[in-house]
Amino acid sequence: MHNHDLPLAPRGPGADQVLAGYLHRQAGDFLRSLRLHGESGADTQSAAEAARSLRRAARRIRGTLHTFRPLLDPAWGDQLRTELAWLSGVLAEEHACTARLSRLLDALARLSGTQPVPAARTADGDSAPDAPAEVAPDAPAGPPPAAERPGRGSLTVGGARAGALLERQLTLRRTRAHSAALQALGSARFHAVADAVALLASEVPLATPAGAPGAVLAAHAEGAELRLLDAVTALPLARASHPYNAEALVNGLATASAGEAQDAPWHRVRHLLRLHRYAQEVLHAGDGAGPGRRLSAAGRTLDRHRDAAEAAAAAASAARTPRIAPATAYALGVLHADQRHEVEAARFAFQRTWQETPPGPPDGPRDEHALAAP
Repeated sequence: MHNHDLPLAPRGPGADQVLAGYLHRQAGDFLRSLRLHGESGADTQSAAEAARSLRRAARRIRGTLHTFRPLLDPAWGDQLRTELAWLSGVLAEEHACTARLSRLLDALARLSGTQPVPAARTADGDSAPDAPAEVAPDAPAGPPPAAERPGRGSLTVGGARAGALLERQLTLRRTRAHSAALQALGSARFHAVADAVALLASEVPLATPAGAPGAVLAAHAEGAELRLLDAVTALPLARASHPYNAEALVNGLATASAGEAQDAPWHRVRHLLRLHRYAQEVLHAGDGAGPGRRLSAAGRTLDRHRDAAEAAAAAASAARTPRIAPATAYALGVLHADQRHEVEAARFAFQRTWQETPPGPPDGPRDEHALAAP
């Protein structure tokens, strides 16, 4: 099975050398980020950037330990993977609360007419302020100007209170997450994780014999790709290809458990796509080839999907606060619907990106990713 996003896997070093070299580099990045985090002091921006780099390295180590588990000491790999998942989760929560609050407040300002509508997004999910993005005729357009939307007055009245309520709730969560992160970074459990990663930077407990061919790595990477293709096949991409199909919105108005169940397959694809990208990084660590543009664009789109789904859940949770004013509840309801429309737009963008035919030989085989979509 060929992935046209990337060149063929290099031949030469054995599987043990390639895998160990990749893990050494990621462990080095983890330790450097940890040092920068400790040196950041009161500089919150530097601390946040170091924490992001720390999570980035931890994700890649975890993904590699998962995909290539049969080639490593299973007991050691499983324990380290569990501990890195705990650390990543603790460190990510504070950043997630900050980003979620900013997203929701910006959306409230846009919906109430106190902030201009942002520029249209390209297929990759990037804004295009200098030139209009090329959008297909059937692509979902952005929301109409605030002055043309019904209920603007009611939203303006309740928007300020809704924003204040969201700020109180999410700031409290962020403060608790910050305290939890500080406590975790000072715990004996974290120091044990740091020691394990420091050991990984110099020695990798391998189960595969030295000199095993690189094809062993390719076989496990292909397994990660097949799991991704199976998960994408299970997605309702045919439904997502129709703009304004309202599936994300209708299901988002259901109970919390029903909404989570409807979003779960998309979140699983996002997770499997990351594992596939990390496996490709291992295979092509020697030639410096990164993931193809289409895989990167698909990953960013699914990140937008996750962020919008979690923001909608936060708005719905705030709307369930007892004894809030009707205008506040109305503003939160409009905000929830807006974020569920963002979920729908991300699904639309993903199916277009996923079915995009990558460049390749004119008479060559079709891409398996495109075949995976119904």
